[in-house]
Amino acid sequence: MLEQQLIDQLKDVYKDLKGEITLAYFQSDHQKFADLLEMLEEVASTSEKIKLEQLNEKSEFPEFKLKYQGKENGISFLGIPGGHEFTSLILAILNSDSQGKLPDQGIIKRIQRLKGPIKLRTFISLSCENCPEVVQALNLMSIYHDDFEHQMIDGAFVQEEIDKLKVQGVPSVMDGDKLVSAGKMSVTDILSKLEEKFGVNELKKEDRELGHYDVVVIGGGPAGASSAIYTARKGLKTAVIAEKIGGQVQDTKGIENLISVPYTEGPELSAQLAKHMNEYDIDILEHRRVKNVANDSVKIIELDSGESLKTKALIVATGAKWKELNVPGEKDYLGRGVAYCPHCDGPMFKGKDIAVIGGGNSGVEAAIDLAGIVKSVTLLEFGEELRADQVLIDKLESLPNTKIIKNARTTEVLANGEKVVGLEYEDRRSKELIKLELEGIFVQIGLSPNSQFIKDLVETNKFGEIIVDEKNRTNIKGIYAAGDVTTIPYKQIIISMGEGAKAGLAAFDDQMIE
Repeated sequence: MLEQQLIDQLKDVYKDLKGEITLAYFQSDHQKFADLLEMLEEVASTSEKIKLEQLNEKSEFPEFKLKYQGKENGISFLGIPGGHEFTSLILAILNSDSQGKLPDQGIIKRIQRLKGPIKLRTFISLSCENCPEVVQALNLMSIYHDDFEHQMIDGAFVQEEIDKLKVQGVPSVMDGDKLVSAGKMSVTDILSKLEEKFGVNELKKEDRELGHYDVVVIGGGPAGASSAIYTARKGLKTAVIAEKIGGQVQDTKGIENLISVPYTEGPELSAQLAKHMNEYDIDILEHRRVKNVANDSVKIIELDSGESLKTKALIVATGAKWKELNVPGEKDYLGRGVAYCPHCDGPMFKGKDIAVIGGGNSGVEAAIDLAGIVKSVTLLEFGEELRADQVLIDKLESLPNTKIIKNARTTEVLANGEKVVGLEYEDRRSKELIKLELEGIFVQIGLSPNSQFIKDLVETNKFGEIIVDEKNRTNIKGIYAAGDVTTIPYKQIIISMGEGAKAGLAAFDDQMIE
């Protein structure tokens, strides 16, 4: 099942395992059981520290769980974790042995503060690119929390249960038969949801204050990484606060306009940003979100984790996020017919009628991709003409199962209490309200700046972009901004990197003057 080259690579990955990892599988009569067993045997062959164990219990489906040093650690898989989820299995083994990329002590303590017992299941599709992030985050929580269990479930094996639970998007995290979250989520979002649902034990006083810095950078994308590297190189004590290193870049496919790099992809570039920052004395506080900034000669930054830190200078490089329609029904039916990622959730709508909202490049590309999966695609554009590149428009118009509606303002997501059944839009010319019967809606209407946490402190324009001068200073002394969150035109990776460098240098110059 696994190619020899991959097996050889895994031998190198697992060469430093210290504890014993057991892949304990259930007996099963399922036709795919032999495939699972073959995969597990091949993975076990890569290290003498990885063992196989056949359990006495039987399962209807291919299923196994992990043990570390003979003790279950709460991680299990129903299905065969191939495709994108193969990485989840590889990391589960590494992380169980406290190896690989692990959360810092602040996040570990935050996980341990969750009130148990917690027992979650995540329904995934092997073609979903966002599912592994959720699966791997919950697996890590299982490792660090004594009363936490998590199971990855390949929806292809349990279609009857998916229909019963009315799962319409992946990943879908379930607590029993209750939906905890659906769709793409960061570790920060997942932790926040679990804290809200299960409660937390109080944070100890000594764990609240993270220290005093010369510069704190908020954001771990190209602008934030560039800022941090430049201030660290200047000898300033620097910290980076980020939900995830790479930011929006993590979700970018091919990148062909980063000068001197003919081609790369988002995850690869994000890894390079992290590697470069790790070359310097930078404190990286990942999986955190800023709750409040108190402005004075020393800025106090409060995090949603309950932690806080102080800094002389603050650089905001929080980028932008996908815009929402903000119409009735959109948030209520996220994961039940409303989606933002065509690559992840597209397979869930095979043979169904769906709509794509947005006529820019992202919307037209999504419609083209989905047309090969679904029964029909209706693309709705607010303006009089599509804004995508002509080559994409020509391709979309050539497809037999697509329809384009212009001058359409989406007014409501229609549902029956369980799932999406349609969409209502206004014809902007006639003012007539028109209803479409469909089962899925993919929102692709662009980006909005992540400035909400600081917009009451610094000056922003009508779009929420932070207004900066030629040296990236805001209207507040000691606060700078860089990248897509600012008024700087042309939201490009290479421009964000340059702007981040400028902000870092300005912060250094201003502190030297003082």
